Amino acid sequence: MLEIKNIEKIFPGNKKAVDGISFKVENGEIFGFLGPNGAGKSTTIKMITGILKPTSGNIFFNGKNISENSADTKKKIGYVADEPIIMEKLTGMEYLNFISDIFEVPFALRKERIENLTKDFKIFDSLKNPVSSYSHGMKQKLSLVSTLLHNPELWILDEPIVGLDPESAFILKKMMLSHAEKGFSVFFSTHIMEIAEKICDRIAIINSGKIIFIGTVEELKIQKGEKSLEKVFLEVTDSEFEKTNFSYLD
Repeated sequence: MLEIKNIEKIFPGNKKAVDGISFKVENGEIFGFLGPNGAGKSTTIKMITGILKPTSGNIFFNGKNISENSADTKKKIGYVADEPIIMEKLTGMEYLNFISDIFEVPFALRKERIENLTKDFKIFDSLKNPVSSYSHGMKQKLSLVSTLLHNPELWILDEPIVGLDPESAFILKKMMLSHAEKGFSVFFSTHIMEIAEKICDRIAIINSGKIIFIGTVEELKIQKGEKSLEKVFLEVTDSEFEKTNFSYLD
């Protein structure tokens, strides 16, 4: 279980990016993290993964404080950033073997996982090529494969669907559902309301660094009326677009 307790992040200039938020991601749960650009989603994710240190508050995974058990905890977490950051001078296979070495994945097991995952995402035939020759979508797929190689308990995915073709996006969604069915957790941010509505057990909506809703999509709709999640999202985040009267579209 992932537990966030009153975390806050203040950047130089007294800019408060995350303002005392708290929530839990239960075992066996797909938890969607929604919010407009600049709301604090990526900053929160970077604190969970240890890239950024919270100004205050604590983050626990399986009852252990992440800041105090960093190396042990990171072995149980798989993280995909919003932009793939990969060693581009390596071939795809060299990069995946490098990641496997870091997480101490046995050779026979890594060989099987690399083959299966890269075939699922249709990049197996490109593994001998340098990463620098990959398209943005292929780099995203390689990043996903590298994240899943050590079979982490908790998946943390920052906008994982962006850049993926429809087939790969469908495969990833099935993998997320399967991972949760095994009793593990998926925490992911997205701008795609349809995906959040279809696969999330619960969602949290963050705006201006504060959590403004936590619960199921059904609970949110009950609060706001039977509308699409997209329309409800625009309402609760006080979107200027939602207030605009596009009479020419009527």
